Amino acid sequence: MPVSRADAPTFGLTLAAARRIALAAQGFAERSHREPPARPSMAHLQRMIDRIGLLQIDSVNVLTRAHHMPLFSRVGPYDLDLLARASGRQPRRLVEYWAHEASFVPPETHRLLRWRMARVAEEAWGGIRRAGDDVAVIDAVEAEVTAHGPLTAVEVERRLEHLAGERQGNGYAWNWSQVKRALEYLFFCGRVTSAGRTAQFERRYDIPQRVLPPAIAAAPDPEPEDAIRDLVRIAARAHGVATAPCLRDYFRLSAPQARPAIADLVASGELRPVRVEGWDRPAYLHADARRPRAVDARALLSPFDSLVFRRDRAEALWGFRYRIEIYVPRDERVHGYYVLPFLLGERLVARVDLKADRGAGVLRVQAAFVEADVEDRRRVAAELAAELRSMAGWLGLGDVAVADRGDLAGALRAAV
Repeated sequence: MPVSRADAPTFGLTLAAARRIALAAQGFAERSHREPPARPSMAHLQRMIDRIGLLQIDSVNVLTRAHHMPLFSRVGPYDLDLLARASGRQPRRLVEYWAHEASFVPPETHRLLRWRMARVAEEAWGGIRRAGDDVAVIDAVEAEVTAHGPLTAVEVERRLEHLAGERQGNGYAWNWSQVKRALEYLFFCGRVTSAGRTAQFERRYDIPQRVLPPAIAAAPDPEPEDAIRDLVRIAARAHGVATAPCLRDYFRLSAPQARPAIADLVASGELRPVRVEGWDRPAYLHADARRPRAVDARALLSPFDSLVFRRDRAEALWGFRYRIEIYVPRDERVHGYYVLPFLLGERLVARVDLKADRGAGVLRVQAAFVEADVEDRRRVAAELAAELRSMAGWLGLGDVAVADRGDLAGALRAAV
């Protein structure tokens, strides 16, 4: 698509400057990153959420839940009860909805997604949409949650056993009962929401009036175009500098949905069109983006961290080709099952396949690889070893064990 005259880039950024802007936007240029507090507080969590806008959720627990990692990556070891309190107790600072996949978002952002809830027929996948056809089951499930929530899907199924029906696939998850499908339909519509998760990672469904802050629950629905503009605004702040596909992907917006919002933000001066060295499409710089001269970061990043969950962006910024290989057969994996990029300074310099062996009390490094253009491998190994020891302590693991696989494994084992 040709760039309009109004959107024509007005100045250029070097690739190194774009990297620093991106890292600063995600909190990696803060003093609290390299000099973390002794006990990160709810205020640290709130500042991080305000900065990055969402936490992607994923059920894989080979290391720790995906939403646990971003705060650790930014301010170091923290008490996981902070997240449990933020998402499961009043006053809630985080609620769950479909943002960038399943995500924790601030209650104010949950309200900005009501247009998606209202468009379940267009926005939801087929299995969820079809669940809405059985009005009697939908109404019975909603009434049960209203009367007795918060309830897990299993608890609702037990209460409505006569409605559970035959379990079947729905295009997203397999072996769902009719009651579970109804719950997910109601969740997508916003007629029920999540009051938090159990230790087994099950949603606890409840009605929004008992979960959301009263002012948010009672607030009128924003106009869809205003809400989408605000979502793009959040994405732009979280990126610092980004292309249009990156801005819209943060909240899984379509190009027609995001295009007018981006144009409005350019017209208002909140976004400034720029050229980034080596990028083949125009980008947008947020007006308030920090432009540090240097970034001294050190962090292991979850595969679902907002810095890297757009894989082509990671490749464009760092030349770091990153693919999650959970669903790849073991003998076909290149780097491993649950691989975390390692950020050092301003670059992604290595990657490690990690597993928390809770029974043995060991953080297992099943493979370790350094990027081809890294010159000082010994320093990378030493810094990575320190970060792994910090992670092990945070996870309650007493040791770090490094296997033989990967071209960084030997140096890392010596450093650990």
